[in-house]
Amino acid sequence: MTAPDAAAFAHPRFAHAPRAGCDGARAPVAIVGAGPVGLTLAIDLAQRGTPVVVLDDDDTVSVGSRAICWSKRTLEVFDRIGVGEAVAARGVRWNTGRVFLGEREVFAFDLAPEPGHHRPAFVNLQQYHVEAMLVERARALPACCLRFGHRVADVAARADGVRVAVDTAEGAYSFDADWLVACDGAHSSVRRALGLAAKGQAFNDRFLIADVRMRSAFPAERWFWFDPPFHRRQSALLHRQADDVWRLDFQLGADADAEAERQPARVAARVRAMLGPEADFTLEWASVYTFQCRRIERFRHGRVLFAGDAAHLVSPFGARGANGGVQDADNLGWKLAAVLEGSAPEALVDSYHAERSAAADADIRHSTRSTDFITPKSDASRRYRDAVLDLARRHPFARQWVNSGRLSSPAVHRDSPLNTADAPGDFDAAARAAEPGAVAPDAPLEGGDAAWLIDRLGGRFALLAYATTIDAAMRATLADARCYVVAVGATPEGARAGDRDGHVARRYDMRPGTCYLVRPDQHICARWRALDAAAVRAALLRACARG
Repeated sequence: MTAPDAAAFAHPRFAHAPRAGCDGARAPVAIVGAGPVGLTLAIDLAQRGTPVVVLDDDDTVSVGSRAICWSKRTLEVFDRIGVGEAVAARGVRWNTGRVFLGEREVFAFDLAPEPGHHRPAFVNLQQYHVEAMLVERARALPACCLRFGHRVADVAARADGVRVAVDTAEGAYSFDADWLVACDGAHSSVRRALGLAAKGQAFNDRFLIADVRMRSAFPAERWFWFDPPFHRRQSALLHRQADDVWRLDFQLGADADAEAERQPARVAARVRAMLGPEADFTLEWASVYTFQCRRIERFRHGRVLFAGDAAHLVSPFGARGANGGVQDADNLGWKLAAVLEGSAPEALVDSYHAERSAAADADIRHSTRSTDFITPKSDASRRYRDAVLDLARRHPFARQWVNSGRLSSPAVHRDSPLNTADAPGDFDAAARAAEPGAVAPDAPLEGGDAAWLIDRLGGRFALLAYATTIDAAMRATLADARCYVVAVGATPEGARAGDRDGHVARRYDMRPGTCYLVRPDQHICARWRALDAAAVRAALLRACARG
């Protein structure tokens, strides 16, 4: 291996927003934190015509690669806000993971076993690249105001909004916002100002993350070792990123000296043990960390809302942190916009907590179980884990018990108050992937203004109809709700798209007359075997918390 010629990432420096004109000006939405979650939410709101102010105390993007694995669902959200293609093109696509015990491969898995999806299971791209793309997109939207170098010093909740106190290099100021969303990370200043605690479990094991720049023949796959020969009785992880940068992750144990382990010479020795003594690499970034599985009790406190790490924390195994935060933003954007424009009551915002706290609990459960499997706390636990791995090498049925990090998948809001239940007997288990609460599955289309179904659904309410005629009463109902029609497999009045290769029919268990109601965040909220204007009207009201 030889060291690459590519230069390290040059962190941009964003000009501090001037204080002049900020004092006293009211904002419909203020967002604290210009990371992936805050910027995704800001862009989504601005695209919907909702003015938004983003405050961040820094003047650049994140240091170190941090989050690197962006899931298929996150890429679909990024497509909707205008950065999906840039992220997918810049990053490293992968679908395959391999699990090792010692020197032997236990098994490999494919996260995208079926054809007919626009985006891969994951794209690896350093967080600083993604943030830079999001900043560029946000700056192009007139409704989005980015204020770098503005530190939120205090927040005070009011009946009709939030008073925000801000410090800048030019002095302090304050302003009011109808809503404030805290996307300011694990050490949230907003959470601290309101005296809120994130409760849960902290883990003692320490881990080393090292980003190294090198040219290598390793494939673009996720490799995870239990008890590797280069790092006995611990675990290790290898991931490829863009720009010939590789993420290496080493379990260190609870007694490791964090200060000593992050020293460059110590990190380099561990990297050479993994890659071989002749490895030619440059160390870009290293961090020693412990992790927690915690969340705050409620994601809404009056007009203050919490998203991303400010609301919930999980271990990095499974890529659930940033992807879960993007799903928070995806869930919240259309709801805030609807409330601010007057088309929905504030009760719609309550559904944000109901849906996303349940999703956070699921992520925490997965993360805790992964941690327990990866870092056994006793010899008996270790023997059990190694027996499972040995069994999985020989018998595929045992592979479901191996837990090297259950990788991020879209939340299914089965118990959402916004859902309309299926009529008894209408849909069977074969249609579980497209049940109310699930993200609408993507599929390739023929014709129309987009080649993929998820793009046609867009960011508004949509009725996906299969070989169904849309009569005058139904058109009036849909027009009142600004609900778009995606007609597949037929030519009713309204938009039409052919079902290329029959993927829509299979994934949605479609028959003539079947239709689905899809929310602006592309989660399904109702479905029927026959189209009825009164049923659709009631489901639309319920999905907007007006039913």
